[in-house]
Amino acid sequence: MGFIGGSLGYAALRAIGAPPSSENDHADADQDAKLERYFGPTLIDKLSGRTIIDFGCGDGLQAVTIARRVPDCRVIGLDIQPRFLERARARAARNDVSSRCRFASSTAERADVIISIDAFEHFEDPAGILAAMSDLLKPGGEVLVSFGPTWLHPYGGHLFSVFPWAHLVFTESALIRWRTHFRNDGATRFAEVEGGLNQIRIAEFEQLVEGSPLAIDWLETVPIRNLSFLRWKPLREFGTSIVRCRLVGREAVREKTRETGELAV
Repeated sequence: MGFIGGSLGYAALRAIGAPPSSENDHADADQDAKLERYFGPTLIDKLSGRTIIDFGCGDGLQAVTIARRVPDCRVIGLDIQPRFLERARARAARNDVSSRCRFASSTAERADVIISIDAFEHFEDPAGILAAMSDLLKPGGEVLVSFGPTWLHPYGGHLFSVFPWAHLVFTESALIRWRTHFRNDGATRFAEVEGGLNQIRIAEFEQLVEGSPLAIDWLETVPIRNLSFLRWKPLREFGTSIVRCRLVGREAVREKTRETGELAV
């Protein structure tokens, strides 16, 4: 994507793009409100006594929040970046939840609930992640996913959206070259930047779930504030701030279909 590149695109970005202070798009100290805002006020009660995996846990803010608020649960935070795992372990220690909240790059333990917030737009292989989630889910378990903004949103380029839809206006090469002035990690593509950026669209996510061992129980697209008409399917790719959904094993969906006579989506 993008149609302004080369020297012209690079010069334009240098003129208008101010380096961001951080690539952490989702820093949010108010995790208590965030979890319940995304998945409802009863979520915390549902986690009581459960084993929970926070898939793509980052620095552990969300996992530690869950462990702190649900004293009889166990939380496993998974992330591939060692520096985030170190920060997460330190956070758990500061909050006295290390005995029930651990962090690793992988696990063989299965969970009752898998939570993934603000991560699916960053996974290099989202299809592989869905398969991994299915393998880590206990029978009857659930996956709660929230992510966004998605790629066609005005700021779907995250760091690269120096103005609305800038990531669709400038070529990838021009944007990456601009980024080298304040990030020197050798990235040559969006997928290689710290944290990754996979350019996922809502329809693509739905297709990936359809081809996975999981199924959509429900999915909601949350539009840009005060623009509810953007829920309309032809417009949702351009106006969805957040996608949130509940995924379950396909057998659970078949059972629900037999009980209700219709598939819940």
